[in-house]
Formats: sequence, structure tokens, C-alpha cells
Amino acid sequence: MAKKLMKGSEAIAEAAIRNGCRFFFGYPITPQTEIPEYFSERMFEEEVHGCFLQAESEIAAINMVYGAASTGVRAMTSSSSPGISLKQEGISSLCAAELPCLIFNIMRGGPGIGSIQAGQGDYFQAVKGGGHGDYNMITFAPSSVQETINCIGQAFPLAEKYRMPVMICADGIIAQMMEPVELPEMQPYEVDPAEKPWAATGWDPKNPVGERANVTSLYVETEQLDVLSARLQGRYAIIRETEPQWEAYNMENAEIVVTAFGTIARIAKSVIDELKDEGINVGMLRPITIWPFPYDAVREAATQPGVKAVLDVEMNAGQMLEDVKLAINGAQNVDFFGHCGSHLPTVDEIREKILSMREE
Repeated sequence: MAKKLMKGSEAIAEAAIRNGCRFFFGYPITPQTEIPEYFSERMFEEEVHGCFLQAESEIAAINMVYGAASTGVRAMTSSSSPGISLKQEGISSLCAAELPCLIFNIMRGGPGIGSIQAGQGDYFQAVKGGGHGDYNMITFAPSSVQETINCIGQAFPLAEKYRMPVMICADGIIAQMMEPVELPEMQPYEVDPAEKPWAATGWDPKNPVGERANVTSLYVETEQLDVLSARLQGRYAIIRETEPQWEAYNMENAEIVVTAFGTIARIAKSVIDELKDEGINVGMLRPITIWPFPYDAVREAATQPGVKAVLDVEMNAGQMLEDVKLAINGAQNVDFFGHCGSHLPTVDEIREKILSMREE
């Protein structure tokens, strides 16, 4: 298949459409505004015949996703850090109602309104539960436009398999850069009530599919809420066991292991390649899913023979660092290097940090 040069935000929208997304609800916010802009034109083409709606707010948009997802269709929204914060109550409700959908967070600098440049300060919000209650979402953190497209191809099937929202956290650099990509073929998608008996598809007396769907996140009786919670936690346990994804890079004979996610991992790779040419072997373990986090893979990488230390590199104050330390559990020295507020760690800074660790 021939590659096509595309801007990340436009590739995201096109990949979602080709994977069956026919309902998009969103609200403009930099650096992801080109995603709804692309949807606003493409959804009304005859080939797609979908629905685009610019909501009056981020809160309205996530609740529109709730309504569309309740009917079993493939629906999504996108926003950037402050906008995702506004969506948190709706996200919690989607998780409680067990509704599959796709949520994009094109992360920017914070806290507060912050900057319109790339950031990674939303890690805690995404993987520790930004809204209320005990819930999780499968969360991808791709490091390129192509990988973002690939994650979209997994996201809708996983959302439907586990009946839950899936989030993709891609920083603003990925949304704004242009890269050659391969897009999937267009996939038609229609709701089959027999496969989704939970969906509010309408009752057809000629083709009954069982009891009428009741989509809700309200449980007045504590016993009912306890049943829901037990079901969700059982599902999350399966996901933690079966769905972690990661990339191991240059791990053979590594003396230092770098952990990083998203765009920062690409900068770390440049450092690793540069040092390898100088006879210094550094490896990297990059989580592709930040929930479920690949704890076993990180621990095994950090404790393989010859490894002397681990360096976690992020564009925040060290949010993934907590999971890295949990994975290693004291079996290896763990150091951190990062910047906050859209300040990208540079190749020279990471290189200098690694070299200083070798001297300790």
C-alpha cells in the first residue's frame, strides 16, 4: 500500500472514519482543532454519510458521545488537556454505563490553561482515573503518526470487546507533525443488535433481540452498585493480564535502560543510537499502553544481567516514574530527567544525564 504524507490530526480523523467511526462530537481547542475540522467536512461525504456535531462545550460533547454509544455505534470525541478535564464526569459515566467509545487527548502543557504546545502532564489523569469512582480505561500513548493510526485500529474492537471507553493520549507534536503513513481500507460498520443486546437500538417486533436495553450509570441500591463494581474490577484484572503493549529497543547488553512514552521516546531513541555508535549500549522499554501498564516487561528489562540503572524521561514532573518504580520494586536504581510545561528534553540533555549516571 502506498504511503501518504499527512498531518497527524487529519490522519487521526481519517483513520477513525476508516475504522467505522460515524459519529463525532467535539469542541475546538488547540492543538487538536484540526481533528474536528477534518471530521466536519469528511463526515458529510457520500462515502461516509456520518454525523459531525460541534457541541456548545466539552461537557456537552462527551454526553453526546454517551448518547450515541448507547445505540452501539462507533462514536468518538477529541480534545486537549483542559478540555479533557471538563469531560471527566462524562467519562466516569461512560465507564459506569459500560459504553464503548474512543476518546482522544492531544496533550498540551499545563497545569491550568497552560500552553498550546505539546505536553505529557495528563498521565495521572488518564491512568489513575481523572473522574470519580473506581474505573479504568485502556489508554494508548503512541510515539508516531503511524502508530497512532495503528492504535485507532485496535481501539474500537477493544472498546467493544470490554465494553469500555478507550483513550489515546497523543501529545501535540504528533497532532501537528506531518509523516508518511499507511491508512487502513475503509471498513463499513453497522450495529448488529444480536451482537450488542445491551445497546438501545429500538425494538423491532419482527426481529426481537430480548429485553429492552437499559443504559444507565445510576445505581441507587448499594447492592446493585457493588455488583457493577465487581464486574468492572474483574474485567480490569483480565485486561491487566492480557492487554499490555510495549516496545523494547536495543535491549541486548544494555547497561542503562531508559523508560519513556510518546514523542519523548523518539528523542531518547536518537540518544541511544548516538551512544551506540560510540560503543555505549543503552536500551529502552517504551510502554505503548500506559494502562494497562507493562509492569512485568519493565521489571524484566530493568533487572536483566548487565543493567546498572534505569532512567525515566518524561515531559512532566515524573508521573510515569511512579509506575516504573512500582514495576521495579527496589530491584534497581531509578533516576529521572524531565521538564514540565511543554519544555522538551533535548538529545544533549538526555545524553549528558546518561553519561553522568555511568560515572556514578
